[in-house]
Amino acid sequence: MSYDPATFAPLTFHDAVPGFIAGTDTPRAYLERCLETIAAREPVVKAWVTLNEEGARAAADAATARYKAGRALSSIDGMPIGIKDVFQTRDMPTEQGTPLFKGVQTKADTACVLALRQAGAVVLGKTVTTELGMSHPGPTTNPFDAEHTPGGSSSGSAAVIGARMVPAAIGTQVVGSVIRPAGFCANTAIKPTFGALHRGERLGFSQSHIGVHAGDLADMWAVTYEIAMRSGGDPGHPGLFGELAPRPAAKPRALIVMESEGWAQTDSTTMGAFEKILAKLSDSGVTILRRKDSPLIEKFEQAIGISLALCRDICGYELRWTLENLIERFGSGLSDSMMSRLDLAKSMTIDDYRLALNLREEARRAFEAIAGLADGLISLSSVGPAPRMDNGLKDSGVTHTTGLPSFNAATSVLGSPAITLPLLAVGGLPVGVQVIGQQHGDAALTGTAAWIRANIPAVSV
Repeated sequence: MSYDPATFAPLTFHDAVPGFIAGTDTPRAYLERCLETIAAREPVVKAWVTLNEEGARAAADAATARYKAGRALSSIDGMPIGIKDVFQTRDMPTEQGTPLFKGVQTKADTACVLALRQAGAVVLGKTVTTELGMSHPGPTTNPFDAEHTPGGSSSGSAAVIGARMVPAAIGTQVVGSVIRPAGFCANTAIKPTFGALHRGERLGFSQSHIGVHAGDLADMWAVTYEIAMRSGGDPGHPGLFGELAPRPAAKPRALIVMESEGWAQTDSTTMGAFEKILAKLSDSGVTILRRKDSPLIEKFEQAIGISLALCRDICGYELRWTLENLIERFGSGLSDSMMSRLDLAKSMTIDDYRLALNLREEARRAFEAIAGLADGLISLSSVGPAPRMDNGLKDSGVTHTTGLPSFNAATSVLGSPAITLPLLAVGGLPVGVQVIGQQHGDAALTGTAAWIRANIPAVSV
């Protein structure tokens, strides 16, 4: 099915809740509609590793009873949700996209999953991830064209939203694994401030983020907020700031165009469509600033200009002990892509790692220095629409068959919040536009995103 932002209607949850309260609809009936869509589309999209239909129906029935009694647990009570299969779930295996962990049951919930259950959400199943949440793809296809990738590593989490299977799903991002696949699959998604949501067993990466994929801004923020209020942030981090509802739409005074490494890699059609979005913003009275407009912006662009290599080196070094243990235990079973990452990591010294950390801090300081110039940054979420499944994209010595993360590495390095909006269609496929804020500016960023969504029409080319 070709994507048209003017006609595509994502699945949403918040607008079903009044029916639950009135008794004209129920969480169980909502779940059954989701399961019907999954049955129809899953044979092609292949977004789920495991479905726990029995457990989901029991949870939906419990939510139905709570609404009937007037005692809903939260704003997401009864919401069916998918969990990226890098996270532990007590009632389903956690396989992490590798045959090495086939059928592994930890019988425990990670922090965000436990928080979702406490909020009454219906944990429906585990969504496909790339191998260990890195680059080697799983079987999932793009919900708008099965010949194309859904992105990665949160492949299944993005695809289930684009396919209207569930209203929300949990993903993770170390380089570009929430924002890029979300853009490829017409999601509205957030990569919050680093540490804003407790990562549970993903704490081994110094820039891994939990993110939320959803059909719209209201559901995206509700899931993010309800998790944060129960699990908090990472140890030593203050967690997510904000209120239950997204901020009211707030017109930005000025936005800085973030070029990053993606600017030179973007195809001309996608770039032309993005420039139309920028022109519409300018016509609406938003000042658009570019790197030539301030030496501080130029300094910032220079500082983030090596973000892909920084992500490769930092993440590779931090993953090394995990991979070496897997090889010691299993002997083989890792992809060639993962083995190439290990080879790169093994060539690094501790001083190489320290230098990468130092360069990351310099980028963060350069980002803080431009805070007073604008209300945020705006950029593409990817260098173009989702590439074909059989592509051989490479950058910085790493294979990126799920798409180049060139517009995402910088925000992962910065630890800043980013929200992607489905504002572009290029050749019948979705392309996201992201807005980016300073650390802990997540709530304010929802106001900026809401204003753009309400006032800037999507562009199709």
